[in-house]
Amino acid sequence: MRLIMKLQDLKIDPEFAEKIPPLTKEEYEQLEANILADQKVINPLIVWNNVIVDGHNRYRILQTHPKLPFQVHNKEFSDRYEAIAWICRHQLGCRNLTPAQKKYLVGKQYEAEKAMLGGKRDNQRDDNGRFTAMGQNDPLRSDRTSARIAKEIGKGERYVRRAEEYAKGLDVAEKVLPGVKQMVFSGEIRPPDKDVVAVARAPDEEKREMAKRLKLPRSSIKNGAASIWESDTEEDVEDDDELPEVFKPNTAAIRKISEEMESTPERPAANVDTEFIILELGNALESMMYRWETCITDYRKEAMAKDCQKKIKELVLEGIRYLQQYKGGVKNAVV
Repeated sequence: MRLIMKLQDLKIDPEFAEKIPPLTKEEYEQLEANILADQKVINPLIVWNNVIVDGHNRYRILQTHPKLPFQVHNKEFSDRYEAIAWICRHQLGCRNLTPAQKKYLVGKQYEAEKAMLGGKRDNQRDDNGRFTAMGQNDPLRSDRTSARIAKEIGKGERYVRRAEEYAKGLDVAEKVLPGVKQMVFSGEIRPPDKDVVAVARAPDEEKREMAKRLKLPRSSIKNGAASIWESDTEEDVEDDDELPEVFKPNTAAIRKISEEMESTPERPAANVDTEFIILELGNALESMMYRWETCITDYRKEAMAKDCQKKIKELVLEGIRYLQQYKGGVKNAVV
C-alpha cells in the first residue's frame, strides 16, 4: 500500500538498520548522483509502523535533499521478529554480499524466525539494545526452519545453524570493540569462524580481548583447540608404531551413524550424484570440527588437564589414521 508521508514522520530502528550491509563511499555517492539526476527517488521507501525496513540509504540522501519527491510503501508484519527476518531475506536476495555479510544475515534470519515460532517474548531490550525472544522454541520446528532456509540459500543446514552462532559472535565483538564488524564485512580482516563464535562464549571480562584478537593475522592466532596442546606435524603422525588400529565400524554402525548425520530430510533410495556424496561427507566433517571446537572452547580448563590432553591426542591420531585411508581416493581405502 502506497502512502503519502512526510520525511520527518519516518524513523530508523538501529536493530533494523544494522541488518543492511553498508554501501561503500563510492556506491553511496553513485546512488546519490543517480537520484539527483532523476530529480526524485524512484524506488519507494518500505516502512512498517513508520519505521523504515528497506531504503535506509535513500532515506539518508533525502535528509540531505529534503525537497526531492519520494514514495512510501507500507508492509504489515506480525511483530519485529518477522520484520527482521524479512529484512535479512530481502538483503540476501538483492545485494552482492561478502561471505561474512551473507553468513551474518543468514544467522540473524534464522534467529528471528526461531523467535517467531512461539518463544515467550518480552518487550525489553537486552544489553545490546535489541529486543529478544525468551524461553525455548520447539526443536522440531526450529529444525524445519533451518532446513527451509538452507534450501533457500543453497547451503547445508549446519551452515544455517553455525551462521547464527557466528552472528552472535560478531554482535558481541561489535559491542565491546566498535568498528570490528565492518572490518569483517569488508574483508579487511578475515578471522576464522570459530574465533568469532568464541567471542560470544567467552566470559564477560575476556570478550574485549577476544574481539581484539580477531584483528590478528591468522598465523598469530593461537586460541582454541589447536593451542591447548603442542601441534603435531605430519611427520609426527606418520610413525605407524604410534598410531592406533584403524577404526573399522561394521556396516550396521556405518548406516546408523550416516542416518544420524544426514543433511537432507529424506534420504535418496539410490543413484545419488556427486553433489549429494560431497555434501554428506562435507557436512560430516564440518560437524566433527564444530563439535571439537565447541567442546574445547566450552571446557577449556578441563581440557588442559594432562590426562585429558593425552586422551585427546590419542583421538586425534585415531582420526588421522582413519582419514589417511582416503588420501588416495576411495579405490585405495581399506574399508
